Order: sequence, then structure tokens, then C-alpha cells
Amino acid sequence: MTIKDLSAQTGYSVGTISRVLNHQPNVSQKARDTILRAASECGFTLNANAKQLKQQHSNTILVLVKGTHNKVFSLLVESIQDQIAETNYALVVDYMDETENEVLRALQLIREKKPLGILFLGGNKEPFLADFDKIKLPCVLVTNDASQFPFPNLSSVSSDDKLAGKMAIEHLISLGHRKIAIIAGDHTDSDIGRLRYEGAMEAFREHGIAFDPETDCETVRYSCQDGYDAVQRLLQRDRDFTAIFAMSDVMAVGAIRGLRDEGKHVPEDVSVVGFDGVELGEFFIPRLASISQNVEALADRSFRMLLENIEENTAAHYEVLPVSLLDRESAQRIH
Repeated sequence: MTIKDLSAQTGYSVGTISRVLNHQPNVSQKARDTILRAASECGFTLNANAKQLKQQHSNTILVLVKGTHNKVFSLLVESIQDQIAETNYALVVDYMDETENEVLRALQLIREKKPLGILFLGGNKEPFLADFDKIKLPCVLVTNDASQFPFPNLSSVSSDDKLAGKMAIEHLISLGHRKIAIIAGDHTDSDIGRLRYEGAMEAFREHGIAFDPETDCETVRYSCQDGYDAVQRLLQRDRDFTAIFAMSDVMAVGAIRGLRDEGKHVPEDVSVVGFDGVELGEFFIPRLASISQNVEALADRSFRMLLENIEENTAAHYEVLPVSLLDRESAQRIH
């Protein structure tokens, strides 16, 4: 019997059960009675190792956010904050540039904050392979797949980025587009950018469509300004593309503005598909077609997974969540 089993049996969250069993406040008497009764009937006892771990550390959970303009990460942090408010843990959020080394930053903050566990929002392969073995805390990599790493304390919750990149291109192809440009994240350094790019290339190959990465792709940061600048450079090459796949919604928004400033209309002249499915796209003009990640599920599963790792000493676990297509106004059939 674990805390997770008690949660399923009683209907209360893992955090609420943890507070009751550790004699913490901020729990209703009804919840306390129900949980203690269920624990007694099942003969449940707290994991001594987990209690000792808490005594040796603060009650802090650290969230490391890689990138300062990523709207999805902002939404993830908001959701995690809502969830941690229902527990007895404290949250420390640290933002860093997308080019910084997230593992070395984590090692520094472990010394300063003494967290119980870490949620990495975004990450690249090289820093983890080089230095993650120095981190002994339970950690969850969010939006990236950690199954490739040999670390028993590193779990992950991610979206199927390769399938998502393929879906974006196939949607444009289904609308009749054959001259498609890409505004990409750094697919040589970023695992997410690489997988989305690989999925896009797979779609081109399967449909026999030529794609020249030297002239048809711009690799930039995930921001509106970078999306705007990227489309300016693509237009200067006079490639006569009819559609753009931008690997984030903020890139797509910047690209649409850049197209408009050059006298081109979306979707009449150029169709645009973004990535993330953030709320902004629903209210943008035109409404933004996008590949949607389930942000609430990403936040919920990663946070719960970390709590299980901390409180129950569970093994590393890897989940890949599905994505979906938001078929909106910014992409239309070519005439």
C-alpha cells in the first residue's frame, strides 16, 4: 500500500494525504478522519526513508525554466503553482536563458535552496549526459523525453514532438501546399526542436516534396521578434513559399506580423501553422492553426510524478502525451 493507493481509495490528493500522515495543518477534519481511517484499515505506514529525506532538506520543490519567452512554460508554471498550493511544499521558480546549462544551474541551486526535488521545464541532451550524475535528488524533465538517459532519478513527461512536427506538415500538404518554409528552434542543440524538425522532414520525404534547409528554414529563438525577423529573411530569398510551419505559437504570431508588414495576407497569400495551442491563438486575427500540447496534463502528471518520487521513492518513469491539431483560420486550402 502506497500514498498513491490511499489517494485512489479515498479520493484525496497525494499532497493532502501526505499532510495528514505527517500531522500537518490546513486539512479539513473530514479529510483527516477519512484518510486516517483508511490508513488504519489497510495497515499503512509511512516510508521512513521519505520522512528522513524531508528532515534533511527544506520543503522546497525547484522549477527550472529554460527560456524566458516560452508561453507554454509560463502556463506550466502557473498550473504547478496552483497544484503546490494544495500541499505543504514551497515552490522556487528559476528562469534561465535557453542557451544556458540547466544542469549546472541546478547544481548551484541545490546547494543554495536544498530542494527535495526538481522539475526541469525544457532541457538539452548534452548538459544531462555531462553532469546530471552529480544530482541525487528526484527530478522530472518536462516536455522532453528522459528515457534515453541512464539516470534512475530522472523521470519525464513529454509530448510526441516528432509526430507533432509531421502532423503540422501533413496538414499543410492536405490543404494543397507544396512550397512550405519552416521557422524552427535550434534542431542541432534542442531535443524538442530536433524532434519536430525530424517529423517535418519525414512528412516531406513520404510525400515526395523537396525541401532545402539552407533556403527554406530559419533557426531562431522561441519569441515573437525572432519569428518576425525570420520571415523577413525568408522573404528576402524570394522563395515563393505558400505556407509556413513555425515551431511555436509565439514564432507564428511574429511571422504573421512580418508577413503583413510586407504586404502579404494570412491565409490568403501564406498559410501559417504554429505549435503549442496556447490561448492567444484562439483570439488572434486570424485564429491561429496550431499543434496543441495538453499543458494541463503535462503540469499535472509531472508534478504528481515528482511527488511520488519524493514521497514513495518510486523508480524513474516516462510518459509521452498525445498532441492534437487545431484547424483554424490561419491555414487554408491553396487555390
